This record gives sequence, C-alpha cells and structure tokens, in this order.
Amino acid sequence: MLGFAHYEKDMRNDPDGIFFLPLQGRKTASFHYPGGGATYKGEAVQRSLVESYTHPNSNETEWRENIDIVMNWFTKEDFDFVTLYYGEPDSVGHRYGPETENRRVMIQQIDRTIGYLVEAIERYGLTEHLNVIITSDHGMTTVKKKPNVTEILLTDYISFQDLVKFDIVDYGGFGMLLPKPGQEEVMYQALKNAHPHLNVYKKEEFPEHFHFAKHERVLPIVMYGDSGYSISGQLILYFNKGDHGFDNVYMDMKTIFRAFGPDFKKNHLAEPFDSIHIYPLMCKLLGITPEPHNGSLAVTQEMLVDTYNQQSGEIQKQPPEDWQCGLFCPEIEKIQKGVS
Repeated sequence: MLGFAHYEKDMRNDPDGIFFLPLQGRKTASFHYPGGGATYKGEAVQRSLVESYTHPNSNETEWRENIDIVMNWFTKEDFDFVTLYYGEPDSVGHRYGPETENRRVMIQQIDRTIGYLVEAIERYGLTEHLNVIITSDHGMTTVKKKPNVTEILLTDYISFQDLVKFDIVDYGGFGMLLPKPGQEEVMYQALKNAHPHLNVYKKEEFPEHFHFAKHERVLPIVMYGDSGYSISGQLILYFNKGDHGFDNVYMDMKTIFRAFGPDFKKNHLAEPFDSIHIYPLMCKLLGITPEPHNGSLAVTQEMLVDTYNQQSGEIQKQPPEDWQCGLFCPEIEKIQKGVS
C-alpha cells in the first residue's frame, strides 16, 4: 500500500500509529513523510528517509526518481506500506497565493507526477497488487492584506504590556493569549467585538466543532480570524500570500482524497467525509488492528470492493461532515474512471 501525500513538514513531531506497522509484523517505510523518523513504543519503521526542513520541494525529476525508488521497495524488498510525501503545492501556495499562475503551474506538475505514478505502477507489475491513497491535510486561501482590508492587529485594541503574560499569535489565522492575573475578563471584553473578522472566545466557550479547546495546554483566551484574515500581535509581520488553518467549514480549507487499486471500486464517488476516517480504512486494507482513534470504517467502506464490505464487522455508522475534493486534474479523473 502506498500513501501519496502532502502534509506540513513541521505539522507534528509525534508519530502516527499507521507508520508503526512493524508492531504487527508489517514491513513499513517512510519517504520524507513528517514524523516518519520517530519511534513509537520503542520501535520505528524499517526504513525512513527524513527530509530536511530546507530540502527543495519542487524538483519534478526528483519526484519521479522518488516514485521509482518506492516501486523498487515494493517489488524487490517486499514492503507492505510506504508513505511518500511531497511538499507542494503548499510551498508555492504560501509564497505566491493559491489563485496565481505559479500555483497553477505547480498543479500541472503534480498532475504529471500522478500520471507518472500510474505508469510506474503498471511498469513494475503492481497494478493488481498495490492500493494507493492520495490525500492532503488542508486547503489554501488568499491572505487578505492592506489596503484592501483592515488587518487584525491586537495591539490596536489591548495593551500587551498591561494585560498579556504570554501569547501565541503571528502564526496565521489562529491565536491564544494568557492574561496577566486578574485581567482575563478585561482582555476578553476588549477583544470580543474589536474587529468584524476576529472571533474571540474564553476557552470554555470555544465552539465544539473545532475539537480543540479542552486540552490543558490551551490558553484562556482563544481566537481565530475569518477566512484569509491573519492575527497579528504587536506588529504585522506575516508575509505569506496564501495560508490555511482557518475554519474548515470554508471550501478553501477542504482537501482531496483519491484512492485506486485492486481493493477499491472503480469510478466510485464517495460522500464527503472527514480525514480522520482514512486511518481505519488503511488499517482495514493492511489487515491490522487500529490503535485507538476517532474514525470509523463505516464511513469509507462503501468505496471498497464487495469482498471487503462483506468482511467488515463494524456496525455503527457516523454521518459524514462537509468535505469536498478541491483538486481536479486530468490524471486523477482518469484514475476515478479506472483508466490508466
């Protein structure tokens, strides 16, 4: 099984359970996947190529070479599961913005690479043996800047010196503040209606659909900007022209999911679903027992061929939430239709 993915390089340091299939006798590898070099319960994947933070993302020749390396891992070394990561179109989206010619050119490069992947699978004789999942972890939207809008600058509304003990801002459309002792209510009242595109909450009142604010490390004042609005603290330093991390109800924040291989139906259009449901799907395909998780195989099992549906022992079905594919390329459309 091949996981062909775009994720953030610094998205997390902790490993995902799916990497650590050697715990259940599977032979696994990580190719530039974030977290792939970590250990879990004292074990690690059998092979891990860790990408440096400064590694260039956009070399198309290298992308193809990486695919051939992974195909050899499957055919010559009998790996069961490999994650293959590419850092685009994230990098170009941040630098230039999503609605630009630079990003359109990169999408075309990605499309060619997916075509090369399909061709390589055939060339290495893996068409009837390899399941492939192509996905990402977020979308991208244009960052709104002066003079078109009034940007969110918190120091316009509060005194950091008087009210703020610690802050996590200047990282995009999300922020948290730790008030000085006795200043929480003063800070909250000053910010809650300060900017028409700034949403400010006390931790205990943060909307449930974010599944976020109950953790002990979350600070007392939590805020997020509407789509495209970055939150700055005392200076506007944010230079990205495109960004993500906004409320995922927005279509710009939606991601993609494409899957093909012998265990997937051809030309099957799935209902929208959350990415948490991909994990139990992968475990099902690999025949392993999942680690504790929040997903449900019932959400994705209809995309599998009938033999897999019949084997599923899961009864409870969770209703899918809003999700929609955000990338439609010719090679991906061929995969949907079962055409190589």
